[in-house]
Amino acid sequence: MSDRPWPFSVPENTTAFALQDILEKKAPILLVFHDAEGDWQFLDGREDPDAYGAVVGCLRHFYDLDPSIGELADLPPGWQAWREAPDQPWQREETPDEEEGEEEEASEGE
Repeated sequence: MSDRPWPFSVPENTTAFALQDILEKKAPILLVFHDAEGDWQFLDGREDPDAYGAVVGCLRHFYDLDPSIGELADLPPGWQAWREAPDQPWQREETPDEEEGEEEEASEGE
């Protein structure tokens, strides 16, 4: 465990999700979702993350792997952050509502 101050408002043992490659330090964290339900997801930005195996861990472990995610501690639920590379700054935006996107696709097909 690190001596760094804990930046998040939730406990260190809060459940978080990531790709196996991130856990094994084979890929950097480039995309973060703070779901509307309050869950945290750490991805590497690949097109189809489902194909690369998800793992469950505690938020503290992912923070220890990449302390820069501490900059996102104030990311509101329902928002996402991304960066082009580990040495680049985080960008933030509200996560688009999936239902809105599905409705738009359905109306385009009419």
